[in-house]
Amino acid sequence: MTQSILFDKHDLATRMGTGIATYARTLAVAARAAGYGTDALVSASARLDPRNPVLSEVNLFDAPRKPLPVVGHVPAILHGIAVAPFGLRPDLLIRTGTVLEPASAAASFDRTWVGRHLFDGARAHYGLYGRRARVTLANSPELFHATQPLPLLVKGCPNLVTIHDLVPLRLPYLTLDNKRYLYALLSELCRDADHIVTVSEHSRRDIMKFFGVPETRITNTWQASALPVNLLNRPAEEAAQDVANLFDLGPGGYFLFLGALEPKKNVLRLIDAYATSGSARPLVIAGGAGWQNDVELERINDERFSRYRLSRGTIAPYKQVRRISYLPLEQLVSLIRGARALLFPSLYEGFGLPVLEAMMLGTPVMTSNVTSLPEVAGDAAMCVDPYDVAGMAQAIRVLDADSDLCAELAERGLARADFFSMERYTRRLAELYGGLLGGRSR
Repeated sequence: MTQSILFDKHDLATRMGTGIATYARTLAVAARAAGYGTDALVSASARLDPRNPVLSEVNLFDAPRKPLPVVGHVPAILHGIAVAPFGLRPDLLIRTGTVLEPASAAASFDRTWVGRHLFDGARAHYGLYGRRARVTLANSPELFHATQPLPLLVKGCPNLVTIHDLVPLRLPYLTLDNKRYLYALLSELCRDADHIVTVSEHSRRDIMKFFGVPETRITNTWQASALPVNLLNRPAEEAAQDVANLFDLGPGGYFLFLGALEPKKNVLRLIDAYATSGSARPLVIAGGAGWQNDVELERINDERFSRYRLSRGTIAPYKQVRRISYLPLEQLVSLIRGARALLFPSLYEGFGLPVLEAMMLGTPVMTSNVTSLPEVAGDAAMCVDPYDVAGMAQAIRVLDADSDLCAELAERGLARADFFSMERYTRRLAELYGGLLGGRSR
């Protein structure tokens, strides 16, 4: 009988997934390749109605609505106070085939368990009572793998949790997390979870030192990227045509930053370094809105970066620094492939997935020489001090002028990316899960 792994899943109906959502999907793909069944644990605003599975399925995938301030959080808080202390019992979703599920949704999982206000209710419960909410399923999985620190304890199986990094505790001025809550939760998980998973040697050492976790209780699996093979093997000419048609950019004709506009991503210094470099190639900033980014947005919209040029027979405005928010995966892959280089000078990363994805696609990389980024990039990237604007500007000038270096970095990147392949990642996960399950046959 196939053993099943349960993963938390947070983005059923949203089109813009987060890094955690990408991580969860990649975990599920690897677990399935290793021979395990895959279950998803999701939250909904109401319990499933066993009398009407069609409407339950429709409601689960309904487009999310923006909650009213304060009032929107009341149901989850009340649920945490009233229900969570007695244990949470998610229901199994009956798939009727009514909903054409998005590719990023629970369709990639064998079964989906749905709980009312599951995650927010559990957080409220933990904030009030200081202990994790117990979760009981009608058919317990063999293992629960939380893809991020969650105040949940799934009964009847080992519980392991991925802690990606300690950014909120190491750089508290860069995040809006509730530090007291997070410190308490991480302390408990590091003490009581059956195992801790992380995604780089830097994070592993950080967690061991900060929380006193024994080496035997924490495993670094690194990360992988489950980019579809058809996109990885797509002809360069087609990707270049996409970039030209969609963004009016030529192959190799722009620099790219990929990530949310938030303080740890260091976008403000990147823009200053780019401006200092004097490059004529535009800088494209692609990613989510993030937070605490008023200054970055002001700098992106600075009139000094506005130009006019002759385009298709007409004089049109042209932004030297431009921002693109959401992109479908196909367009994003084309944008990465067409860039002169990825510029990713983040201040702190648990792993740094954009660096890996750029290397997989043969795009040169400039990244930071701090935290996990040097171990991901190896010798396949230009590594710079992310606090040194002048140093970053010089690196951009070199990438701008030296095509031979760019070709060499692209070649090294492809070789380096093989270490993080899905095949290797699947083997690392299989070894981890097999050890926790005592080597029982699947």
